Amino acid sequence: MKNQQQLNPKKTSFRWVIVALLFFSTTIVYFDRVILGILAPFITEEIGWSEQEYGYVVFAFQLTYAIGPLFIGYVIDRLGTRLGFSLAVVVWGLASLSHAAARSWLGFAIARLGLGVGQSANFPASIKTIAEWFPQKERAYATGVFNGGSNIGQVLAPLLIPVVLYFFVSWQYVFVLSLILSVIWLILWLILYNSPQESRFTNSAEREYILSDSGDLEGVKVPWKKLVKVRQTWVIALGKLFTDPVWYFYLFWGAKFLNSRFGVELKGLALPLIVIYVVAWGGGMGGGAISSYFLKEGKTINFSRKVTMLGTAILVLPVMLVPFIDSLPICVGLIALAAAAHNSWSVNIFTVASDLFPKKVVGSVIGFSTTVSSIAGMITALLIGWMLTESGVDGYVLPFVIAAFGYLAGLLVIHLISPKLKPVSSVSIGIDINNK
Repeated sequence: MKNQQQLNPKKTSFRWVIVALLFFSTTIVYFDRVILGILAPFITEEIGWSEQEYGYVVFAFQLTYAIGPLFIGYVIDRLGTRLGFSLAVVVWGLASLSHAAARSWLGFAIARLGLGVGQSANFPASIKTIAEWFPQKERAYATGVFNGGSNIGQVLAPLLIPVVLYFFVSWQYVFVLSLILSVIWLILWLILYNSPQESRFTNSAEREYILSDSGDLEGVKVPWKKLVKVRQTWVIALGKLFTDPVWYFYLFWGAKFLNSRFGVELKGLALPLIVIYVVAWGGGMGGGAISSYFLKEGKTINFSRKVTMLGTAILVLPVMLVPFIDSLPICVGLIALAAAAHNSWSVNIFTVASDLFPKKVVGSVIGFSTTVSSIAGMITALLIGWMLTESGVDGYVLPFVIAAFGYLAGLLVIHLISPKLKPVSSVSIGIDINNK
């Protein structure tokens, strides 16, 4: 019996430790992103930047986050996941710390440029890591697990920032905390991560399991000039273009709105933001579950995705009332509902990408679509900054109205481009998807 166990050892489960590391990195990424939005009212009193200048700061992050996907995948492929991801975290950790030295909006903008470059690597590196460490049948679930860090980061920020300010008084130490979290992650990553074949924490049974259906392990590189010619690519790109800027609006201006409209100070932001992002997390899980339910009931992919996204788009509509309501709890509730609906939309638009494209091509499609939506986010940041500069708190009216109708507009465009959500073929994309 003992010899039999030695011949057929029980497989280790170290791949889930790797998922935990990816969850941690994604948490840091969103913690970093939301810091500025939470501290903005506080920093404004010290630095005195205008709404337009704050828009420039947000624009700076969006600029490099849009450019990053153009080259970051190549860098990670050349250096390897272990070294490439490590380098990215060093870049974003130092960029985050550099915020502490900023004394003007321009200093913050420069810091955000570096942050956008580093953080643009998180999702490409994480998806590549999942491909290296998981068989195809477990990848979707593993991706869903690590992506939960995006919500946890946004929940932790309003909890930790007041604590840091209480003990250290100065807002600069919040960015020091961000660097410390990045350093902890980097140490753990370098200690624990290696390829499954080289890892000392896996046994032969787990390595065999990881490679059990590895035909799609690395994927293929698809030139963007081929992608832009395929209408299915624009289903994803425009689906994100109409809605991602709305999410960035909540992320970067949500705390500022609550401060301007209701006078909510830093310590009072914790509960509203926690409510918004916890509800948003639930919306993502609910949106995925609903469309999956329709599929299990025998409905088509076209029906399942579009009906779920239609429900999402309808749930967003009440957010247009937020600038006109005098009740803080009701406003927070409506923003939370809209944020939950966005997460439902996001889950489904990512799933549509895998519905329409072979798994080997999905990464390229998502990268292209992220660049497109980030460009829209850059323009939106400048426009919002201008409107708030010109109109003060009344300048929030148009952004909330646009946010309310963006999802319906996006769904209409998607339906016009692809009435049946017909999957792409290797002929239409112009490559042999069966060859690497």
